[in-house]
Amino acid sequence: MSNFLLIGLCILVGYLLQRSKKLPADSFKAVNAWIINLALPAVSFKFLPHIQWERSLLLPILMPVIVWVTAWIYIAVYAGKKLDKPTKAGLLLTTGLSNTSFVGFPLVIAYFSSAELSIAVICDQVSFLLLATVGVVIALRVSGEESISAAMLIKRIISFPPFVACVLSLILPSFVDLAFLEPLFDIVAATIAPLALFSIGLQIKFEGWQNEIKHIKYALFFKLFIAPAIIFSVAWFARMKDMHAQISIFESAMPPFLTSGIIASQYNLNPRLSNLVIGIGIALSFITTAFWYWLIQLYVHT
Repeated sequence: MSNFLLIGLCILVGYLLQRSKKLPADSFKAVNAWIINLALPAVSFKFLPHIQWERSLLLPILMPVIVWVTAWIYIAVYAGKKLDKPTKAGLLLTTGLSNTSFVGFPLVIAYFSSAELSIAVICDQVSFLLLATVGVVIALRVSGEESISAAMLIKRIISFPPFVACVLSLILPSFVDLAFLEPLFDIVAATIAPLALFSIGLQIKFEGWQNEIKHIKYALFFKLFIAPAIIFSVAWFARMKDMHAQISIFESAMPPFLTSGIIASQYNLNPRLSNLVIGIGIALSFITTAFWYWLIQLYVHT
């Protein structure tokens, strides 16, 4: 119960401070800087060195790819010829990528335990790679910037601290004993849940949703219901009930990726609609993820 109280408290405090205008409009950037540069890397160093690499990890690795590909088809069918390219691209970015860290990590801790973050980290790194590669390519093309080089994409990826930490946490333990740093990793990693939720509260906005409700409903129906249903079906057909399958289904049920909204704003991909999909999706996800957790447990125990 305390984990759920923490979720509600952190988001509510962030939202109230945002509405009161007692903090600068971009104050969430300072919170995000801590999360991206310290908390997320600490999670990688805390969990990834202890992962047992086995076939069951295929689903956490493939989950973001499956969601992205099916979202691409879903949005293409919906958009047809009635939506402009920026709107279509914005919907794809927010529909095809899950918020596996800022929302996913705190909810995995609340519903399962912090030990399962090792699986959630894998889902998150693949989600980031998709955003940093195909997501950025789509944004650049739609915005009219045609010059997309492999070097530019590689630079974006290797300059992202959580990705660097992910790679180093898998390599360094083979050469250096990092055991003496584990208490530090524990302390810093523990900050991710309250700060990520506080940051979400600082950023959520709902103004103007009535004018975009048709697009919002269509996007969130996929993200919060169809996407996890697809991953659930994969696990069911493969008869996978282990924790890797459970976390993969649960992470696929997360709302849209916050960073997708940043990309949509940066490249003018209907940022107003994109941010509404993200904000409303995050709010609704605290209800829909409870449903998916119940369904996962029902499946596992039958």
